[in-house]
Amino acid sequence: MSTFGDLVRSRTALDGEPLSHIRRLLNTWRPLSDLSFSDLLLFVPLVGEDGHRFVVLGHIRPTTGQTVYPLDIVGSIVDEVERPLLSRSWRTGDIIEGDLNALGSKERIRAQVTPIRHGTTLLGLMTSEHSTVSQRRPGELERTYLQVFDRFAKMVADGSYPFEREEDELETAPRVGDGAIVVDAETTVEFASPNAISVLHRMGIHVFPAQIALSEIGFDDTATRAALADREPVVEEVERGEVAVMVRVIPLVAGQIATGAVILLRDVTDLRRRDRMLMSKDATIREIHHRVKNNLQTIAALLRLQRRRVESEEARDALAESERRIRSIAIVHETLSRDAGDVVHFSEIVKPLVRVVEESVASPELSLQFSVEGDAGDLPGEVATPLAVVLNELMQNAVDHAFVGRSSGEIRIHLGRDQDKVILDVFDDGVGLKADFSLEAASGLGLSIVKALVTGELLGTMEMTNYDGGTRVHLTVPVEMPRVEV
Repeated sequence: MSTFGDLVRSRTALDGEPLSHIRRLLNTWRPLSDLSFSDLLLFVPLVGEDGHRFVVLGHIRPTTGQTVYPLDIVGSIVDEVERPLLSRSWRTGDIIEGDLNALGSKERIRAQVTPIRHGTTLLGLMTSEHSTVSQRRPGELERTYLQVFDRFAKMVADGSYPFEREEDELETAPRVGDGAIVVDAETTVEFASPNAISVLHRMGIHVFPAQIALSEIGFDDTATRAALADREPVVEEVERGEVAVMVRVIPLVAGQIATGAVILLRDVTDLRRRDRMLMSKDATIREIHHRVKNNLQTIAALLRLQRRRVESEEARDALAESERRIRSIAIVHETLSRDAGDVVHFSEIVKPLVRVVEESVASPELSLQFSVEGDAGDLPGEVATPLAVVLNELMQNAVDHAFVGRSSGEIRIHLGRDQDKVILDVFDDGVGLKADFSLEAASGLGLSIVKALVTGELLGTMEMTNYDGGTRVHLTVPVEMPRVEV
């Protein structure tokens, strides 16, 4: 299927600001579809054909009525024989209504064709299309919505809709079906839908609002007056007690004069309550990570104290290694305690880990240089924690074995990301591996921990080879760990 950009480039002459105008219309025309109870289609003439054929660049279905097109029709091409109303509107520049066949069907539908202008330039056509099968007489709500849609259609035709500074519609933005109020230029209520009245009731406003100014019923009209004055949409969130309501005010303009506005209301109380619960949960999780980090640092301090009291060199080395492992895990929890969620940027962990090893090996007898390259991106905590321990072990293993008989050396860490995998390489310029070295047969504690974590817990792969006179350890680890069903 061709994307919007592909269709624009291959089928139309749209570019620059005219293209931006078309994009703004597509991003903000949902209220128009809902107000007209119709599918909206956006047609643009094929490049070089002078309005004889058109391509469908956009399509939206109403949430207030039944769609005419259950299947996607974007990219379809129609000619002036199949859709004479399009060619007539394109050549006259007028809004035209009439009956025709639905695209790809013999079903008769009612359509209104509206020219789309940017300034004085005609860019395309917008059609509102709905079935003529229903014989139900429209009530006050339907009549009001259709009248408001006609006002918007005239704005599209004269280039005042969409608004230049209007942002893309948010997923949480109120829709016509959530509740709509129509006001005049003085903010007097001309119509309020039943759902809008219900929202007002939840806000503590129990006056039937028809023919009463917004301020007189106790509704803050600041956003509405701002939208009317600036002739630009305004979105704000209003809280009344425990009730939170998202308000979107869309001005109705005629001849550069704001003649009224449509106010869409959505009760977002439950959404905000869930947001607060998530924020509280995130804060709790961060506090847990902070406390775990503190506890691990306390354990590391106790091990360090114990190490000073033992006489055996072997015991001191074992305690020192345990302390480093605990500190490497503490670094991950410290990072998690600063950020919301359970995801960390692994590069933020690597540098503190390097400092831990540097501090532990600093001595006059051996001068080592550490460097970090690349970026592994964001990792979930359950991957970052064992991977931090693995990196700590690999650096310590290089320190212990790669520079025997040497007074200086370099350890280089390279991080990478291949879609859903983390690539970690640890290089050293030491003595290299013995000819008979086998990773499977290696029995040292450090490498045993690394193999267990990489292949057992992280389900990754590990290679250890001679490289450029020294040693290279190459790890590939999946970013997402499989979930275990319980």
